[in-house]
Amino acid sequence: MDVKKTLFLNAPSYEGFDGGAGARYQNSREITSFWYPHWLAEPAAMVPGSKLIDAPPHGLSPETVLAAARDYELVVIHTSTPGFRNDVRFAEALKSQNPDQMIGLCGAQTVICPDLSLESSPAIDFVCGGELVFTLLEVAQGRELADIAGLSWRREGQVVHNPRRPEPPDLDVVPSVLDVYKRDLDISKYFNGYMPHPYMSLYTGRGCRSKCTFCLWPQTIGGHDYRVQSVDRAVEEFQRVPQLWPEVKEIFFNDDTFTDNAARTIAIAERIGPVGVPWSANAKPNVSYDTLRVMKENGCRLLLVGFESGNQQILNNIRKGTRLDRIREFVAHCKTLDLAIHGCFIFGLPGETPETIEETIRFAKEMDPESLQVSLAAPYPGTEMYQQAVDNGWFDGQPLLNAAGVQIPAISYPAISAEQMDAAVDRFYKQYYFRPRVIWRLVKPMLTDRDLRRRRLREGRQFLGFFNKRKDKSTETVACESCAG
Repeated sequence: MDVKKTLFLNAPSYEGFDGGAGARYQNSREITSFWYPHWLAEPAAMVPGSKLIDAPPHGLSPETVLAAARDYELVVIHTSTPGFRNDVRFAEALKSQNPDQMIGLCGAQTVICPDLSLESSPAIDFVCGGELVFTLLEVAQGRELADIAGLSWRREGQVVHNPRRPEPPDLDVVPSVLDVYKRDLDISKYFNGYMPHPYMSLYTGRGCRSKCTFCLWPQTIGGHDYRVQSVDRAVEEFQRVPQLWPEVKEIFFNDDTFTDNAARTIAIAERIGPVGVPWSANAKPNVSYDTLRVMKENGCRLLLVGFESGNQQILNNIRKGTRLDRIREFVAHCKTLDLAIHGCFIFGLPGETPETIEETIRFAKEMDPESLQVSLAAPYPGTEMYQQAVDNGWFDGQPLLNAAGVQIPAISYPAISAEQMDAAVDRFYKQYYFRPRVIWRLVKPMLTDRDLRRRRLREGRQFLGFFNKRKDKSTETVACESCAG
């Protein structure tokens, strides 16, 4: 069957802005980081002859992308709440140079706010619900929009919502993204501050069983049922990475929580261990010692762990489903096994006070992860925390980003102001990283590894410059004000 000439696009944006279809927090970061555009690569792998352009990590200018996109019949842009206005402006530029081009948007923003997304500009012809792969294949095949499940579109100026498309019952039928990455991406452009470079990212499942009130993906796209590929398929994908990119130094399992199914985690670990490529994964701080041991023995180097807060009541408020004593036990097991941890923390969750922030800083120092990050609570539309913040008057549509694309405080509470939480981010980073033991932990491997030395010196400059970027008070408009309530 003939298909439309199709382009899948992450549009040019702020310098260093990771708003792609793999970024959990869409903003410019402490150290320049870019995640692979997995959720665009899947439909790109399904549509014959399509192309994927991931403009921000590749440093592509608007002019360059407009020229490259001119002759495509169909362009699909991934968007997010923080970057929505920018993406709409780019869609309008595309349509102005080729009025016959069909343009669609996808991402959590369009799942939650399909009406607002369509009404934002006549340049947008349709927006997608949560399931993209087969929806966008049918669009590319030229089927009538009215007949495609999972779309919202216009009929005679009125927004029409088609029935929701069900999730694929078998994730093994979803195509591999690796061939698209090989064809269209330069993997040297993808990096972060806690994995060796270059690295590769894989998803072996979708969804998360946890019910955290603040987390965007399970509440909008992924769902709360952890649906997975077969062990055979996951292992096959892992094995293909060093065949396609012998230079890759680590493979990251980017499932919301790779460790949710212990038996499956062990089965995969035991089969990928002989491949000889180190790997890492997202994990809850509740993995048993025996599972951690099998992971470590089979090449696992690092776990990304959402600690969020050092205050138990805040963890209860967000339904994190974990206890501080269990976290301490988990961290002790990781240290015994020499498994590195990248700890993720959030300031501004419900119940935050100046005292709980100090508790979190003390807790982070006690846990002493290899590296950490702290984000400000972002009231993303579609999350329970967003509705809670609107209902309680904690959030009234303040911007999520400043003009440099850096996250700024959007929530305030009676007990603590947005400005106090903003200042606490700087204080947290400085108190944690500017300790002699942490500085030595960072510097020691640089003494014998020239590439790592060069990289960490560059990242150090970026990290110090990040504090200046955060002081920029000019802002980008939040995209979804009218979705409140």
